[in-house]
Amino acid sequence: MAGDYLAPFGKMASLAFLGSILDSVLPHNILSALRDQTKVYRNMIHTPERLSVVLDGHKRSVNAVQWSTSHAHLLASAGMDQTVCIWNVWSRDQKKARVLNCHHAAVKDVKWSPYGLFVLSCGYDCTSRLIDVEKGTETQVFNEDQVVGVVKFHPDNYNLFLSGGSKGHLKIWDIRAGKVVHQYVRNPDPILDAEFTVDAKRIISSSDTSKSNISENSIMVWDVSREIPLSNQVYGEAYTCPSIRCHPSDPKFIAQSNGNYIAIFSTKPPFGLDKYRRYGGHSVSGFPIKCNFSLDGDKVISGSSDGYIYVYESNTCKLIRKIKTYNEACIDVVFHPVMSNVVASCSWSGQVSVAVT
Repeated sequence: MAGDYLAPFGKMASLAFLGSILDSVLPHNILSALRDQTKVYRNMIHTPERLSVVLDGHKRSVNAVQWSTSHAHLLASAGMDQTVCIWNVWSRDQKKARVLNCHHAAVKDVKWSPYGLFVLSCGYDCTSRLIDVEKGTETQVFNEDQVVGVVKFHPDNYNLFLSGGSKGHLKIWDIRAGKVVHQYVRNPDPILDAEFTVDAKRIISSSDTSKSNISENSIMVWDVSREIPLSNQVYGEAYTCPSIRCHPSDPKFIAQSNGNYIAIFSTKPPFGLDKYRRYGGHSVSGFPIKCNFSLDGDKVISGSSDGYIYVYESNTCKLIRKIKTYNEACIDVVFHPVMSNVVASCSWSGQVSVAVT
């Protein structure tokens, strides 16, 4: 179970309060849609322009975006300009609500805590940082000896989070104790992404491996409690994978391949590749392009180096639609936690946007 979220008293973060994070500043129809999912389709499917928003504010490329699940009008973005921005996406007033300047180098990833108004970010300054967005306090800093490229909250216990970095170290941290409680080390290749399986018994990681062992260690499956690899020969093709995502209910996961397709694997031993199905049409071209499932698992969405968002049917791998969003690469894409036809994305050019699929 998640248990009570505990965070120590923190110091004031370098945080700019630019607008309100309250949902009271939202237009009535959007607030109603957020509170009652059935109204999304009845009242707003014919007026997607009310949901589509362009959010300018980052000065350099944006690496990640994520919606808050507890406050679904808020979006976080992590930028190469060393900032995390908090957006009140449909506010009638200032949409950029907060700017977090806590990191001393580029920010690689950001995740909302499932418990309240906290974000966890990480980056090139070799730290992960937990920020209370509402109060503007940096509640904790987790220092490492590597650039931290990815963070994920444990799906069952929100006091734990997973980090992965440039020296190939995967760690599970306990926020309450401020220390590492599990560590997973196999090789020194940088971690590109990592994901808990739905039952939280395993971790799937992808690495930027050398060409000599790319078919062995590009994707690895770990036993969480025993801290040992269960397989390091999951993906036999000579491509690295910048993004890993598990299906919300089915025993499978997907991996964005630098071969310009999304591969499908089983989360059950021997974690085999589905050789007959893949999601293709978009392009990666060496960018850290990410992919995601919809909350019900019926759709797969991907960014692309051509600036489009690609939407696929999950079971058939059929391309449903393409949405031209940016002139440069679309890096990350995420479905809204309530309005299933709404997605947020970010770009290599520094833009963040929200669109209707």
